[in-house]
Amino acid sequence: MSARILCVEDEADLRADLCEELVANGYVVDEAGNGHDALALLRAQRYDLVLCDITMPRMSGLELLRQVRQEQGLGELPFVFLTALAGRQDIIAGKQAGVDDYLTKPIDFDLMLITIAARLDQVARIKGVRQHDAQGPGEGKGLRAGLLGADEALNRMAVGVFLIDAERRVLFRNRRADELLDEADGISLSREGLLRGEKPQQTQALRHIIETAITRASAGNRQGSEAVALTRDSGRRPLIAVACPLGRGPAEAGEPVVGLFVTDPEWRSSDATAAIAQLYGLSPAETRLALALVRGLRLDEIADEFGLSRNTVSYTLKNLFRKTETDRQADLISLFISNPVALGSN
Repeated sequence: MSARILCVEDEADLRADLCEELVANGYVVDEAGNGHDALALLRAQRYDLVLCDITMPRMSGLELLRQVRQEQGLGELPFVFLTALAGRQDIIAGKQAGVDDYLTKPIDFDLMLITIAARLDQVARIKGVRQHDAQGPGEGKGLRAGLLGADEALNRMAVGVFLIDAERRVLFRNRRADELLDEADGISLSREGLLRGEKPQQTQALRHIIETAITRASAGNRQGSEAVALTRDSGRRPLIAVACPLGRGPAEAGEPVVGLFVTDPEWRSSDATAAIAQLYGLSPAETRLALALVRGLRLDEIADEFGLSRNTVSYTLKNLFRKTETDRQADLISLFISNPVALGSN
């Protein structure tokens, strides 16, 4: 049975394009031009997912989402926002209201279809666990709690995590992986759910390491990993992708067998920085100095930028070394860029 999607968008032309693309890919689609009309439809009809603009007349997407989360029977309905707003505060507001994902305008239809398929698949997996719970308490509840906890743990990773099946399709991606795809700088997803690099040779290299990991998993070998550097048209340093076998093969349909872990050497998590500063008891001045070193500034450049004397900068650096138990700038920089966890939602 096809999933039913409610598309809520006040721009008629865009709404028509979205609905046409969804119908062409096998979904049953209803549409609404504002949040007020959408709420009426949601109360009258069961939907599997809502695709919703944020800025609309009569009732905004945020207002609709808050209302839906309070409605009996609608509280867990997957919600994906369409937005031209990409600011941190807008994302935080949506997360606080309970949104599941974001798609940024202009809409990439391939990314939209992959995002919807992933969210629907996630709901199906959770429902499967709940059905297992209904058969008896005990282990089923522990399994469900474990799955939900694992999902949240992966979303806090500062590394992009993709779980891939034996057909090379992406079954799951964490929040950092979504951010990498949104940046469209070094890695992307095809309509079929296959990962791609920016150039054919990069795509071939990426798929080679995934194939190698699949072959190992099929042979029952969970050891070893393969890595590739994915160059970026922006000129930033390449992404580092590492593929590892996870499960034993041949896997059942839809079972993840490979984990692909993607790191951006230029990405910095403010939450990770705050955690390190708290862990080592760093003052704001010491934290600013460490971050300036991470940016590649020399001590004289740091002194000029912050309006400090060279002696003050040198004294602060000595305190940094003492508190973090390091004795070289390279070790200090590594401490700040290697933290694998982003404690909050970036």
